[in-house]
Amino acid sequence: MIRVLLVDDQSLVRAGFRMILKAEVGIEVVGEAGNGAEAVTSAQELSPHVILMDIRMPVMDGIEATRRIVTSESSPRILVLTTFDLDEYVYGALRAGASGFLLKDAPEEQLVSAIQVIATGGSLFAPSVTRRLIEEFSRRDGNAAPPPAVEALTSREVEVLRLVARGLTNAEIAAELVVSEHTVKTHVAHILQKLDLRDRTQAVVVAYESGLVRPGDR
Repeated sequence: MIRVLLVDDQSLVRAGFRMILKAEVGIEVVGEAGNGAEAVTSAQELSPHVILMDIRMPVMDGIEATRRIVTSESSPRILVLTTFDLDEYVYGALRAGASGFLLKDAPEEQLVSAIQVIATGGSLFAPSVTRRLIEEFSRRDGNAAPPPAVEALTSREVEVLRLVARGLTNAEIAAELVVSEHTVKTHVAHILQKLDLRDRTQAVVVAYESGLVRPGDR
């Protein structure tokens, strides 16, 4: 059973998500919060697996709440919910440790699928809108120095990281490099460990900010 915490300052939005998820087998809404501070407290008390997190909220915004909640591998996974006019805030949330995001008007089946993917350790980076976000806001950090840990990556790991940043799945990377999917998974695991990252989404951010990938690369 995937335990979900709903965080949004609008009660009607929370009610809508609760209604959608109530009908899903294998998903349980364990609580709601109306701001980031309540989210931090509820995350500690309710132990959700996934948190649907709004960004702009009173008292404490979703970025700071995400930063406080995501402190270890066992922390809840954060799925940011936003609208197009909050793009920059979403990028900040990804850097804070969120595992991905969806637009608030995403189809119901996409919301359910996203929760299932993130609950099992995945990241929601595939949609083209996510890639556009990373490209747009990485331009603002283009002069950032690469983390020293990047230098510890092998040439093959750097190659895999570049392909991850382009949005390729493990299967697609395996086909590109003519290796097994298991080998790709091993490389990705090593990359995350060496860079001290939680998931692929954070790896994508590091790849752009380090200059390993440039906006528009394909």
